[in-house]
Amino acid sequence: MEFKTLRNIESSFKQIRLFTFVFAVLCFGVVGVAVFKSYQFAEKQRQKIYVLDNGKSLMVALSQDMSINRPVEAREHVRRFHELFFTIAPDKNAIESNVKRAFNLADQSAFNYYKDLQEKGYYNRIISGNIQQRVEVDSVVANFDSYPYDVKTYARQFIIRSSNLTIRNLITNCSLVNSVRSDSNPQGFIIEKFNVLENRDVETVER
Repeated sequence: MEFKTLRNIESSFKQIRLFTFVFAVLCFGVVGVAVFKSYQFAEKQRQKIYVLDNGKSLMVALSQDMSINRPVEAREHVRRFHELFFTIAPDKNAIESNVKRAFNLADQSAFNYYKDLQEKGYYNRIISGNIQQRVEVDSVVANFDSYPYDVKTYARQFIIRSSNLTIRNLITNCSLVNSVRSDSNPQGFIIEKFNVLENRDVETVER
């Protein structure tokens, strides 16, 4: 009789230990799920911007991940550089103003190309011949799988003289590196290793 009682007591302790273990596992599971859900909720809240509407109500504006817009910003950065660098009016101050703004978007390689054109008298011929030049970027092809980003730009130059219009094919390549955003460099990139691959006449139209 005593032996049977001891076995019952031992069996009861085993059941208590089992129930305690199962209860502890359930508690840890509930705590783990609560922590995970709290982290998810905090992440979602960090992706929201709360904007005051005339100081009266709150409107929620979802903020986008910067990495989503980065390729778009990169192409716009390269496009803007080409527009500033290759759009030329027959005025020395206008030329210097444009290239100065373009230099904020690029490194020494762009300045070296500018100096080479300057030493060859390119800008002096533009001014003396009262020639206007503008550029239209057709496409910007960038590889974002590796860093720095390799970029190739396809564009057309329009050289406008009083007697004719010359259209030139312009192909350049460069590397893009991340930089600090500023008023003069809103996209936060710097162009490196700028190089003109092709710049040849395609068509000349009499005016």
